[in-house]
Amino acid sequence: ALVHFFDFAQLNSVRTLPYLRAWSERYSGDGLAMIGVHSPRFPFTQGHDVVAAATERLGVDWPVIVDREFAVWRLYEPHGWPALFLWGRGGALRWYHLGEGDYAGTEEAIREELAGSGNGHDWPPLVEPIRPSDAPEAKVVAPTEEIFPGGSTEDPWPQADADRRLQLDYEAGGAYAATDGEGEIFLSLNGEPVEPVRVTHPGLQELTSHDHSERHRLELEPSPGLLIYSIQFAAGVPAVS
Repeated sequence: ALVHFFDFAQLNSVRTLPYLRAWSERYSGDGLAMIGVHSPRFPFTQGHDVVAAATERLGVDWPVIVDREFAVWRLYEPHGWPALFLWGRGGALRWYHLGEGDYAGTEEAIREELAGSGNGHDWPPLVEPIRPSDAPEAKVVAPTEEIFPGGSTEDPWPQADADRRLQLDYEAGGAYAATDGEGEIFLSLNGEPVEPVRVTHPGLQELTSHDHSERHRLELEPSPGLLIYSIQFAAGVPAVS
């Protein structure tokens, strides 16, 4: 069984999901069981209904435990999101990985465990890297650290009487906002207005995306009723010189 700890508004968690969907499709017929554990990172990601809607939207079709009180988290002590635990026959832990990356290593561990059943397998090549930064030998530029405009994961921004404009500089492969509510996020990049982001559900919203790690100044302004809990940045590969 492959156990995946995640939060649907946490960037690293969401970026692992395409690989999990591919593994589920490839290996469930050979005996791979998958279990998601949603341990909430933000106040707005705690409710059962909102988790159920988010997992459906994200294409998670395996069972998910809503770990609102962090009971399963305390048993595993994953230390962060996402985390993968591969359990083998007899309850032995065969593989563990924290964070993004080493998708080939996880898939190889899955194959090794399934091959122990003694059945013959004619598997396709490993899942191709979805992003350049996922390639096994990729050089990756560390992105700007996550920003909490309200002060913490618990405190949204903006408050009712606060300035609704936020300006920040970043270096990354893209910028994303963890949001609650509905509305629009008005954006400008390096002083030039760009298409607003329409927000229709709580979760992670893509603000910008780049082919390589790039430096930019981002200004954003959420419409009334829309709350931002964090701005998260994706790792990217260096630009080709």
